[in-house]
Amino acid sequence: MTPVRVLVVDDHQLFREGVRALLGSLPDTEVVGEAASGAEAVELVARVSPDVVLMDVQMPDMSGLEATRRILAEQPGVGVVIVTMFDDDETVFAAMRAGARGYVLKGAGQADLARAIEAVARGEAIYGPAVAGRILQFFQMSRSRLPLDAFPDLTDREREVLDLIATGMNNAAIGRRLDITEKTVKNHVSNIFSKLHVTDRAQAMLRARDAGYGRQSS
Repeated sequence: MTPVRVLVVDDHQLFREGVRALLGSLPDTEVVGEAASGAEAVELVARVSPDVVLMDVQMPDMSGLEATRRILAEQPGVGVVIVTMFDDDETVFAAMRAGARGYVLKGAGQADLARAIEAVARGEAIYGPAVAGRILQFFQMSRSRLPLDAFPDLTDREREVLDLIATGMNNAAIGRRLDITEKTVKNHVSNIFSKLHVTDRAQAMLRARDAGYGRQSS
């Protein structure tokens, strides 16, 4: 298996070294570079073409969120995982709007970080348990009825899938909930992306949340 190429971005050298050491013991992960600022991250991504970027939020000269937007504008295939101490709603949803497909709090264990890297490298969106709980709570506080007319082009089944995407479920979990195969879920997700004119799961989640989806609990 080809290792997942990871770029670590944080303005604290000790944190970068700690993450490098943490990932060094994972057989399917390779740290291909480190950056200490947002601007340096944008430049390095262009040079080393990582699969996944672990991105801090607050850094000198350019925030991690702005760096994320610039990176994805140039290389939309790169997966960005925000790694930060901030778990407030404003930062979480700003990261999603910037295009980040993952959000992990600093202090997460090796297993959580590895899971996020693997999922984002596969093109999925993933959020740490604490952040996912905040997102789910935010969704549950939205409108109490699933708006059937919010996306008129979607079929009833696609609305069900979108509602579960909005809660943070991955394809396998959606398949179990709806008693359909993961391949069928992937087909529905592809159709949803096309009909909503979005390019990834995070954007679909935002569109769904804005329309009042995501009220279901796991």
